[in-house]
Amino acid sequence: MAMQVGRRFALVVVFLMAVRFGEAAQLRPNFYQSSCANVETIVRQAVAKKVSQTFVTIPATLRLFFHDCFVEGCDASVMIFSRKADAEKDAPDNMSLAGDGFDTVIKAKQAVEAQCPGVVSCADILAIAARDVVVLSGGPNFAVELGRRDGLISKASRVAGRLPGPEFNLNLLSSLFRINNLTTYDMITLSGAHSVGFSHCSRFAKRLYSFSSSSQVDPSLNLAYARLLMRACPRNVDATIAVNMDPFTPTIFDNVYYRNLVNGEGLFTSDQVLHTNLLSRPIVRKFAANQTIFFKAFAESMVKLGRVGVKTGKQGEIRRDCTAFN
Repeated sequence: MAMQVGRRFALVVVFLMAVRFGEAAQLRPNFYQSSCANVETIVRQAVAKKVSQTFVTIPATLRLFFHDCFVEGCDASVMIFSRKADAEKDAPDNMSLAGDGFDTVIKAKQAVEAQCPGVVSCADILAIAARDVVVLSGGPNFAVELGRRDGLISKASRVAGRLPGPEFNLNLLSSLFRINNLTTYDMITLSGAHSVGFSHCSRFAKRLYSFSSSSQVDPSLNLAYARLLMRACPRNVDATIAVNMDPFTPTIFDNVYYRNLVNGEGLFTSDQVLHTNLLSRPIVRKFAANQTIFFKAFAESMVKLGRVGVKTGKQGEIRRDCTAFN
């Protein structure tokens, strides 16, 4: 009996993996070739215009893509607006998502709808926009796989525990990424998105003022960097104050993020642990020493991220408005 149950469980796991792989396999870069051939040009123009208005567009859009894919899969469920404030975007872990990311996708969708009504999903537009902000800030270009459909579920209650936190250790980070069919190598690579990110002081204040009973300041922090952060984020600082994840080249997508980790200048515990942990340290140092290798890895991991939990074929829908179900 136990063996039969074990076989059934194994078959279910294999089936679910096959379904997941099958959905991702339906994605392809030329998905809209006959229905909206200029979709990427349209989105790129909308994104570039938004970036010219505010740089926040870049980290905001990239972070929006990550948060969307890790909850319900890459299906634009994070875009839904609820008058009851109970949609995915209303969850505590998503409250810090900058409005410029949402606005970028909304404006790009409007531009696409003007030329190809009812054809391109918001999920695909978000995926294209995430690639475009990387390129526009100096990062690698890569082909975006398309063919996603928009999800029909967006609930705040389903967010908790699905997104990485600033205090996560390597095991927690790796486990969360593994659930999404992403490796530890992917996790270390995708953390490079913090090259152009920013954070509110409250997200890392514990590292500066109350790390442990034996040390007020996190000993893994470079002391000069810790003092810099204390000046920017004094105790009881205004909740709206934020600092750059990379203090040296905050507007350029590059490998300086990894050089910072080598020097003890990672903003979050979940950043610095990538170098303090001996298992991940060699990858961090490899990326810190060679930007070309990092760029290649980042492009590949972004494509993998874009396959997480996708809806294709007859699943989901093509929203007319990214903020509302049809």
